[in-house]
Amino acid sequence: ADVQAMVAETVARFGRIDYAHNNAGIEGRVGPLLECDEAEFDRIIAVNLKGVWLCLRHELPQMIAQGGGAIVNTASVAGLVGAAGMAAYGASKHGVVGLSKTAAVEYARAGIRVNAVCPGFIHTPMVDRFTGNEPAANERLARNAPLKRLGTPEEVAEAVVWLCSDAAAFITGHALAIDGGLIAL
Repeated sequence: ADVQAMVAETVARFGRIDYAHNNAGIEGRVGPLLECDEAEFDRIIAVNLKGVWLCLRHELPQMIAQGGGAIVNTASVAGLVGAAGMAAYGASKHGVVGLSKTAAVEYARAGIRVNAVCPGFIHTPMVDRFTGNEPAANERLARNAPLKRLGTPEEVAEAVVWLCSDAAAFITGHALAIDGGLIAL
């Protein structure tokens, strides 16, 4: 109901939805798959994957009715490769990538492009929780990527804006890693 109300309010205010960025995620506890209990797994899937699915279910009909649009879903590099210690998070973000590709194929003829961004280590509160917001821990994390630094939220936002723009008019069904080269290793 919340997502339906959000879409209805947006259309009432602006008359249409040209672009949507579905961006929500929780990481859960870090640990082996066998230590992830069912309640935590369900909660992470509900927010990270079902949340995107719900947004698509309400955004797509509006975009179909108006003749097109662009949607970018936030996944993660953990949705492109295995992520030890993050079974539920990785599974949810792999799901977001798959859902994005499926929606791209199904709704391309309606003039709708759907892509995913897959951030790596971006200096956000989520990374700070992971590192304890310790500068030395952030530095160690940054050294994992060839560019040897954490990304910024602004760099992710720029990629989202570009994917929604006419400059990316021939791009759909893509999962764009924004990771300083991490998955190129």
